[in-house]
Order: sequence, then C-alpha cells, then structure tokens
Amino acid sequence: MASFKTLHDTRLHHSLPRMGGVLSDPLNETSLHQLARLACIQLTEQELAVLPQQFDSILGLIDQLQAVDTHGVEPLAQAFDMPVRLRADEVTAKNQRELFQSLAPEVEKGLYLVPKVIE
Repeated sequence: MASFKTLHDTRLHHSLPRMGGVLSDPLNETSLHQLARLACIQLTEQELAVLPQQFDSILGLIDQLQAVDTHGVEPLAQAFDMPVRLRADEVTAKNQRELFQSLAPEVEKGLYLVPKVIE
C-alpha cells in the first residue's frame, strides 16, 4: 500500500457522497478506496498517490467559482442571447410496435419478456 498522509486542508473537508450518509472526514487512503469502490473502478498505487492532490486542485477550482459574485446575473439556458427555435410537437414517426415485437424472442400482452437476472 502507498503511504498516505491524512490531508487536513479545509477544501478536502467538503462533503463527499457516500451511500447512506456523508463522508466528512479528511480525504485519506480509506476514503479513496471507498470512493473507488462506489465508482466501480480499480486504482493503482500510482493513482492513489496522486489522487489527493488532484481532488485538492478540483476543489480549489470549485472554491474559485463559488467566490465569483453572481448577484444580478440572470441564469442562462445557453451561452448566447438568442431565441430558441422550437418545432411543433407533432408525431413524426409511425408506430412500429407490431414490427419490433414480431422480431423479439418472447412477447406477452405487448410486453417484452426477458430472462430473470436478479435472484
């Protein structure tokens, strides 16, 4: 295992997501392993060694963004002040349900039947 110092930088004390609660402890090797497990990724020792600095950098950028005064700035739906062209809400594709269901291996009462995958 790579040696880790527990990082006590206040930016790393931000709440990190965790199933069933909030992880508010400083970012350390245990919390990195937990985050990797939740993200379903495997980390090498080299990745584990640089992740605390990368998280610190990301959280620093978030701090910079949060420090910007946005009072009086209206939210935008897009970057340019242009009208959005909308099309009429009309059905343009024909119903091909019968065709698609005729190609399926099993169908019952208009529903596709699939093998059970959860016990």
